Amino acid sequence: METTMYLYFSRWPRTIKDLKKLHAPEEELPFTIVKTIVLSAIDYENFRTDLTVDRGFIEENAALCRKGAPCPDCLLIKRAKCADGILVVPEQGRFVGMAAYFPG
Repeated sequence: METTMYLYFSRWPRTIKDLKKLHAPEEELPFTIVKTIVLSAIDYENFRTDLTVDRGFIEENAALCRKGAPCPDCLLIKRAKCADGILVVPEQGRFVGMAAYFPG
């Protein structure tokens, strides 16, 4: 039996701190991970501290995320050898439109 996970998605987040704020459970959305992208430690640190910059790795994989899906199709961006990461819903092909902290 498949379990559906729900997480809080922030619209236009600036840093990972925006993804970890307190919220009501009804603000959480179901999601689908369509691809996992593993970054080096320094690249992941750069990404999580500035989510507003356009990223080539998002642009290269944005087409995998269906538009208008009932639950967000996400790219899971994580650091090598770590279970947690950031779920990204691309916008305009290369930007983070929505994101959620994924605890792993």
